[in-house]
Amino acid sequence: MLRVAVPNKGSLSEPATTMMKEAGYAQRRDTKELVLTDADNGVEFFYLRPRDVAVYVGAGTVDLGITGRDLLLDSGSTAREVMALGFARSTFRFAAPAGSMGSVADIDGRRVATSYSGLVRSHLDTHGITAEVVHLDGAVETAVTLGVADLIADVVETGTTLRNAGLEVFGDPILRSEAVLISRSDAGGATQGEPDPALETLRRRLHGVLVARQYVLMDYDCPSELVERAVAVTPGLESPTVSPLHDRSWVAVRSMVPRKQTNAVMDELYRIGARGILVTDIAACRL
Repeated sequence: MLRVAVPNKGSLSEPATTMMKEAGYAQRRDTKELVLTDADNGVEFFYLRPRDVAVYVGAGTVDLGITGRDLLLDSGSTAREVMALGFARSTFRFAAPAGSMGSVADIDGRRVATSYSGLVRSHLDTHGITAEVVHLDGAVETAVTLGVADLIADVVETGTTLRNAGLEVFGDPILRSEAVLISRSDAGGATQGEPDPALETLRRRLHGVLVARQYVLMDYDCPSELVERAVAVTPGLESPTVSPLHDRSWVAVRSMVPRKQTNAVMDELYRIGARGILVTDIAACRL
C-alpha cells in the first residue's frame, strides 16, 4: 500500500483532509485516529505532527506527505517537493524594532529568534551573514521585548501582530510558503525509471482537485453568426464544445472558464449576444 502522511492538527490539517476527500480518498472521522486504511484505493494514511511529516517522508517510513514548504526546508529532510497544493500560503520574513534595520546585511553579528532555525541558518549562510540563531517554539514576536534577541524571523500574514510588538519587516522575503505534496527522494523511479503508478495516481487526483477549484463549466446559447466572437471569449483548455440546437440559427457552447473571471466573462458573452448563460461547479477532473 502507498503510505501517506497527513498533518494531524494546525492550519494545514483541515484543508489537507478536505483535499484528500475531494480527490476520492477516505479520511478519518475521529481526530484521535492516528492511522486509517483506504483499502479501495490502496492507501494507508498516517496522521502526524506537521513538523514531523518531512522527517518521516525523508526517512522512507512513509512514501508521501503533505506539509508546508517552510517546514520541509527547515527540517533538513531529503524529501522532495512534488507539487504545490494552493492553500496555507504565507510569507517568511525578518522583522526588527521599527527603523533599526533595513537590509539583511544589518543582521551580521546580531541575535535572531525564530521557530525555523534550520531555514534561517541556511538563508543567512547563503548571504554570508554571521549571526546567532535563537530557537523558540512559539511567541517569537516577544523575543526582542524580552531581550532574547535583536530581531526575529517569522511567518507574516497581515503584520498586525508584529506592529503591536513594535516590530516592522525589512529586506526581501526569506521564503514564500504554502502546503506542498512531498515524496521520498527516490520515489517515482523504482523500476526501469518508470514512475510509481500509485504515486502518479494520487498526484493526478490532487492536480484534478486544483483544476476543479480554479475553473467552472460555462454553458450558453449563441447565434451561429456570432459563435467565433463568443468562443474567443471562452477558448477553454483545448477547445470549446459547440453543438447545434433545434433552431439551426443558434448553437450551444460549453467551455471551462477560470473561476475568478466568471462574472466578467458572462458580462462579455451577454454583450456579444449569448443567452441562457449557466455556470456549474466542477467536482473533479482529469486533464
